[in-house]
Amino acid sequence: MDRIPALFARHNIRCTPQREAVYSALEATESHPTALELHGMVAKKAGGISLATVYNTLELLTRKGLTRRYVHTSASTGGREEAARYDADTRSHIHFIDDQTGRLRDIPADLGVDLLSKLPADVIEQIEDRLGVRIDQVRIELHGDQTGSQAC
Repeated sequence: MDRIPALFARHNIRCTPQREAVYSALEATESHPTALELHGMVAKKAGGISLATVYNTLELLTRKGLTRRYVHTSASTGGREEAARYDADTRSHIHFIDDQTGRLRDIPADLGVDLLSKLPADVIEQIEDRLGVRIDQVRIELHGDQTGSQAC
């Protein structure tokens, strides 16, 4: 388990048992949990961790680039913001967001790569020129709702 302390050291994060437990649990799941859901997962293994510690750790990890935070609205909340969901996979990848429940799912990597590879480079360059910016990364979110047998 020396990998996480080394990762934290590279990002100037003091490694505590609580931070390591939060990151380890987030890294081990593909469910894109909320802080509350992650607290439930971690509390089973590292009893005594507070919800505030989970929130603070997620904020730190996100600020340092080790996690991503996703906030959006959904029909289930009447268009209000859902609780933030977190992902330890910071590589470029595409999510499907269920607009009814707010749940995130990763698009299969091969399909995501295929979609991103088909983005016209000349359009990206035109956007950069017109806005006077440099685009480092493109993120795509696919929105919809679950259908029949594919529901989680």
